[in-house]
Amino acid sequence: MTHHHRTRSCRRRAALLVAATLPLLACGIARAADPWPSRPVRIVVPYGPGGAVDVATRKVAQLLSTQTGQSFVVENKPGATGTIGVSQVARAPADGYTLVANDTTYSLLPHIFKQLPFDPAKDLQPVSAFIFAPMALAVAADGPYRTLDDLIARARAKPDTVTYGSGGPGTTPHFAAEGLALATGVKFMHVPFKGAAEATQAVLGKVIDFQFASTTGLMGPAQGGQLRLLAVSGTKRLPVLPDVPTFAQAGVKDFGVINWTGLWAPKGTPPAVTERLQREVAKAMASQEMQTFATKMGAEPRAVDAAQFARILADSSTMWGNVARSIGYDAK
Repeated sequence: MTHHHRTRSCRRRAALLVAATLPLLACGIARAADPWPSRPVRIVVPYGPGGAVDVATRKVAQLLSTQTGQSFVVENKPGATGTIGVSQVARAPADGYTLVANDTTYSLLPHIFKQLPFDPAKDLQPVSAFIFAPMALAVAADGPYRTLDDLIARARAKPDTVTYGSGGPGTTPHFAAEGLALATGVKFMHVPFKGAAEATQAVLGKVIDFQFASTTGLMGPAQGGQLRLLAVSGTKRLPVLPDVPTFAQAGVKDFGVINWTGLWAPKGTPPAVTERLQREVAKAMASQEMQTFATKMGAEPRAVDAAQFARILADSSTMWGNVARSIGYDAK
């Protein structure tokens, strides 16, 4: 073969090789630039199923799946006041495909653990808060307590005998109950469970006297006549529960704990991803379906962006720090 033919043959082979490689390169570039979400997104709920965070997050995940055409899958990873599930997400890749949902309890964690298995400031970033729900005090409907006064009077007469349940030490319901004890000068006895839904079952079975929980988790048994809500936080009665007084109306002033639920992503998640997620959450919150769902749960759907969410977290942390110190629970 002459030198001329050899050169032409080499050039043809090189051209074929480039032609064969280009689609692969293009495919790789397309894959890298695929808009989020291009595969299922996992949302970890760090508590058991059936509690307020679980109920609210599952509804949001359902709407996000419909809106984006990609599935948002909720996984329950309970334990250690939510820190097991949260630390899993803190170690996950910062690509927007693993998120964690939590509520006001998240802002309590630095006050109750000397050491956390993750750094809230360095490992995770707040993305959006969405459901805001009052806290309610619930007792068994056929139990001895008809009013908040009945319950407080019993606790005053017999300190440490009136029991309440929560999803674990350091959760919002635990601190809300201790905040109420502080405000009324009584002492309750805390009985921790794996999640809020378990505590509800214990109230229904009269294993414990009462439970503090977000209305989102209590509305079913309350409207079904199994639970009696003695009071709700916030400034006004709920339209779905017109007979339930606010704490102020029931005689306890300045007791305004509102439970919010929100999403966090691993720190370093691309802004394009977190901004899209915020937009989708805002769209979900504005939907008629979410408005109806939230109203039925005695909650309010809001779309709070990352900057506002960070401010809510800071305010919440200050408030809980005060409660932690006053009940001697502050992490040393």
